[in-house]
Amino acid sequence: MDTRHDALQQRLDYRFRQPELLQRALTHRSFGASHNERLEFLGDSVLNLGVSRLLFDRFGESDEGDLTRVRAHLVREDSLHRLALALRLADVLRLSEGEARGGGAQRPSILADAMEAVIGAVYLDGGPEAAHALVERLFGEIIAGTGVDAWRKDAKTELQEWLQARRVPVPSYRIVATRGQAHAQTFEVEAAVPSLDRTARGEGRSRRAAEQEAAQALLEQLQRAEPPRS
Repeated sequence: MDTRHDALQQRLDYRFRQPELLQRALTHRSFGASHNERLEFLGDSVLNLGVSRLLFDRFGESDEGDLTRVRAHLVREDSLHRLALALRLADVLRLSEGEARGGGAQRPSILADAMEAVIGAVYLDGGPEAAHALVERLFGEIIAGTGVDAWRKDAKTELQEWLQARRVPVPSYRIVATRGQAHAQTFEVEAAVPSLDRTARGEGRSRRAAEQEAAQALLEQLQRAEPPRS
C-alpha cells in the first residue's frame, strides 16, 4: 500500500484495518487471480441494502414502486461510475498492461464494479455499520436533497421499457398536425405500435411535449388492454 491508497482512504473517510481488502477491491480480474469480483458481488448487495434504508427513512410515505425506481437510478452503472471518478479510483486500479493500455481505468463498467467492490471490502473490514456509514456518505446528500418525483421516468421511457419487457418492438412517433403561428405552435403527434395495432395521440407546445403525451396515452391504453396475470 502506498500514499495513493492513504489518500483514497481519506476520501472515503474510512481507514482499513485489513489493507489487503482494499487492494483486492481495486484489482481487476485481468491483473491476477486475487481480483475484486467476489467483493463486487458482496458490495452490490450491501449497496442495495444501504440505499434502501436511506430511502425508507427519507421517503416514509412513498410506496414500494417509487422507492424501487429511485434506488435503481442511484445504484445503476453511470451513478457508480461518477462516484468512482469523484473518488479517483482510476488512479489506484490494478489492471493488466493490456487492459491499462486499452483505457480500462476509464471504462465505466470497470470503475462501477470497483466502486461496489470497495463497499464490499468496507463491509468485510468494518462490518455493517461501517458499510452503511460509507453508503450514507456517498448517497445521503443527494437523497436528502431530492424528492421521489424527481426520479420519475418520462412517459416515452416507461412505454419503451414496458414494450421491451414483453419483447415488442419500440414505438414510432410522427407529427400529424401543426397548428398556430410559428412563435406559438401546437404539435399533434401520434405514437404507434404497429405489431399490436395500437395508436394514441398527444398535443403539446413542442414536439417533445406532444410525444410525451402521446406515449402516456398509449401506455395507459396498453396497460388497460393487458390481461391480468394469474
